[in-house]
Parts: sequence; C-alpha cells; structure tokens
Amino acid sequence: SCFPKDIKALIKTAKDYGYRMRILQAVEEVNDIQKEILFRKLCYYFDGEIEGLTVAVWGLSFKPGTNDMRDAPSINLINKLLENNVRVRVYDPAAMEEAKVHFGDRVEYATDIYDAANNAHAVILVTEWKEFRLPNWSVLAKIMEKRVMLDGRNIYNADELASNGFTYTSIGKA
Repeated sequence: SCFPKDIKALIKTAKDYGYRMRILQAVEEVNDIQKEILFRKLCYYFDGEIEGLTVAVWGLSFKPGTNDMRDAPSINLINKLLENNVRVRVYDPAAMEEAKVHFGDRVEYATDIYDAANNAHAVILVTEWKEFRLPNWSVLAKIMEKRVMLDGRNIYNADELASNGFTYTSIGKA
C-alpha cells in the first residue's frame, strides 16, 4: 500500500517526466481532506465558535506502538486547532518527546488520558492505542467541561457514551 509520502513522491516523479497522474492526485486530495475531518466535525459541533476552547488530543503517533509522527494526522489537526486559538492538551503513550519537536510549548503535555481531558470541552481520539480503548466514561464525564467525544478511529460504542451524557461523533457517521 502507498503511504501519503509515497504518493507525493510518485506524483513528483511523474511530473518530472511530463506525465500527470490524475488518479494519484485524486488520492492525495482525498488524503488531505481526511486529515481535516475531525477538525471540521469539532467546528460543526461548536457552531464554528472554537476559539478559547480546550481540546484534548489522544494519540499523536502515526500508528499505535511507535513514537513515529511522520505524516501523522495529529500534526495537521493540532496545527489547525492552534491556528484557531484553541488550547490543546495532548497525550500519547510513546510520542510525547517527538511531539515536543513538532509543537514545542504551543501545546500542553498531559501525563495520561484523564489529565489530558481534565476541563476539556472535547476529546479527539486520533491514534487507537490500547489504553484508549476502555476509558472510564463516568470519570471523564465528571472532569470534562463539556462531554464531547470525536472518535477518529471508530472504536467507541455510541450507546455507552450517550448513557454517560456524551455527544459522540466518529468518522463516517454524523
């Protein structure tokens, strides 16, 4: 399978030889749109009024089990949040040091998922680490400012979140 960086390289090589790879360009456009879906869903939920919100981002690495953040969707998401004056608190089991290279002191670094979610208006799950699979929703409901969960990996049960008073949105669903 091609990763986004491979697609960009193929498109550039083809361009160097005077050939336009329309299908790969379309794939690249879809990849770019996908990277903004969670940001758009957050904006939609808060009617575009996201400035000043606190948002927790769970999962920074490209995939679970690594600290690799190259082409990680979290980078684009967090930069969009910061551009819109959102306070961002991040947590990842392995990529915290790598995140500091990307974001410096522009984000807050949490010690665990609950520290990240404390007083947050929303939590956005980006990378599906095992420790994110079964959070204590009743604890999160008590410590969050608003109960909004945006699930970028479709790992949570909507009914379970609703029973704990959460607004739940995932990819590919309303």
